[in-house]
Amino acid sequence: MKNLTLIFGFILCLTGVCAAQRDFSATEIKTIPVAGTVTMIEGEGGNIAVSVGEDGVLMIDDQFAELNDRIIAAVRELTDQPLEFVLNTHWHGDHTGGNEQMRERGAHIVAHQNVRERLSTKQVRESSGRVDEARPAQALPVMTYEEAVTFHFNDETIEVIHFGPGHTDGDSIVFFLDSNVVHMGDLMFSGRFPFIDLDSGGDVDGYIEIVETVLDIVDNEVSIIPGHGSLSTRDDLVKFHEMMILSRDLVTGAIAEGKSLKEIQGLPFPEDFRDWGTGFINQDRWLETLYRYFSTN
Repeated sequence: MKNLTLIFGFILCLTGVCAAQRDFSATEIKTIPVAGTVTMIEGEGGNIAVSVGEDGVLMIDDQFAELNDRIIAAVRELTDQPLEFVLNTHWHGDHTGGNEQMRERGAHIVAHQNVRERLSTKQVRESSGRVDEARPAQALPVMTYEEAVTFHFNDETIEVIHFGPGHTDGDSIVFFLDSNVVHMGDLMFSGRFPFIDLDSGGDVDGYIEIVETVLDIVDNEVSIIPGHGSLSTRDDLVKFHEMMILSRDLVTGAIAEGKSLKEIQGLPFPEDFRDWGTGFINQDRWLETLYRYFSTN
């Protein structure tokens, strides 16, 4: 009976039912000054960035609905200016879960057009069996773009760019040009293996190319806010890119030799990245994602 209970609970989580049952009581909301107008907020889910100034508050991602009051309280420790914009870097619930509450607080939700399309329709991820129901109208972006949008806000030029499919098909990277800060969304997991959502249009080759592009753009003084993990530097992004290249070469080479997924998962992995599987994606799951992608591309 105990095993049956565990299995049933696992199935509920895959279908999204457990999201409403998640306990956030122990979640600590932390604010971390970054540079210029930008502050990073850590909690549960994707890292948040806020630009604070005379024009108000522009927020990047908003985590889970259950944390909304505490997130807003953290913002109020920084400023009493109104919340004007919330930008979603992609559609996943740990980055968009607070959209409805933010709209109620007067924010305009902004995202790539594919984010609106995925939030407004039922999403079934075949690899995990997870189902995400369509979100209500209040949770949807009211402003969308195809390639890029620029904000002139708080004496800051903020460029938001969609470089193509990577983590999903609707990712955006946010460049705070005056503060020299970049929010990568889930196109960077600092010190850990990334989740690439192939069922949502994610693309491993595209992911690697996007990271390469950002490395060509930023300088050594940049502060990088990853989707998950600690505030990072360009050197951290270089290390992340190195891991991606080594992983790709390992898997594609093994596939060319006719090795199975199980055999690939048993291969020695570079020592520098052995501890990167302690987050949401462990080493076996990371290699499975690469195997699934490169076996069909």
